[in-house]
Amino acid sequence: MSIFNNSEVQLFLLIGIPGLEHAHIWISIPICLMYLVAIMGNSTILFIIKTEPSLHEPMYYFLAMLAISDLGLSFSSLPTMLRIFLFNAMEISHNACFAQEFFIHGFTVMESSVLLVMSLDRFLAIHNPLRYVSLLTNNRVAKMGLILAIRSLLLVLPFPFTLRRLKYCQKNLLSHSYCLHQDTMKLACSDNKINVIYGFFVALCTMLDLALIVLSYIMILKTVLSIASLAERLKALNTCVSHICAVLIFYVPIITLAAMHRFAQHKSPLIVILIADIFLLLPPLMNPIVYCVKTRQIREKVLGKLLTTCRR
Repeated sequence: MSIFNNSEVQLFLLIGIPGLEHAHIWISIPICLMYLVAIMGNSTILFIIKTEPSLHEPMYYFLAMLAISDLGLSFSSLPTMLRIFLFNAMEISHNACFAQEFFIHGFTVMESSVLLVMSLDRFLAIHNPLRYVSLLTNNRVAKMGLILAIRSLLLVLPFPFTLRRLKYCQKNLLSHSYCLHQDTMKLACSDNKINVIYGFFVALCTMLDLALIVLSYIMILKTVLSIASLAERLKALNTCVSHICAVLIFYVPIITLAAMHRFAQHKSPLIVILIADIFLLLPPLMNPIVYCVKTRQIREKVLGKLLTTCRR
């Protein structure tokens, strides 16, 4: 039931999985496990990179930035997801909702930006390996990380302020287990044109990142095809596998969700909710697994730490 004060809604209601409310407590078990694995996996990546001098290279610094983005996404969505599935507590205040969508969108933009610079890193490593170390110095990598953080902050900073200026009447049921800008602004009973335009601009920035990633891989493929030895070609492409997987894990749910909203005439609300949850749960869960499996240096260091701990 909506709560009113001068005809304005004072609380939003988040949604779990429609029709499966009775099973929320059971659904919370795999969700909790996914969050636990995601947090432990990304924390392990950060710990290994910090403590191993041999991994103090640009590629691994960018991987650390990706792990920070994944941790941010996990911690941003964790409070409301667990409240809903563990306690069926679906109410959220306006300010808490606006704060959550700020962090979710901020870390989403951050992850998109990091994936872009990682593609640039792979291009430089393959196209000009002799100058790679001199081009991507630790100082430049640190500056790039700072620029990415500032870019993410500035892009999403207007979101909570533009949402606060809107009035929310009668409708207060959101479409997901967490707050998103596009979802919240649809509940407004006042003019939300500014929100629509600016939200579209931020979405375009994210899609521009994807376009530049694709362009980077076109240039990488062109460089690889110019290499005479087949073995060297495969070796060069193998260094990109982990990053390609991370790009697919991140962008496929986003594109699928956008396509369903745009083109699906009779889309199932359940499918939309599941894909939206996958969008936040899958990248933080899978990225550490992919990089541990596909990156020999990370895998060896993780296994080495585990064996050392077990012997103790």
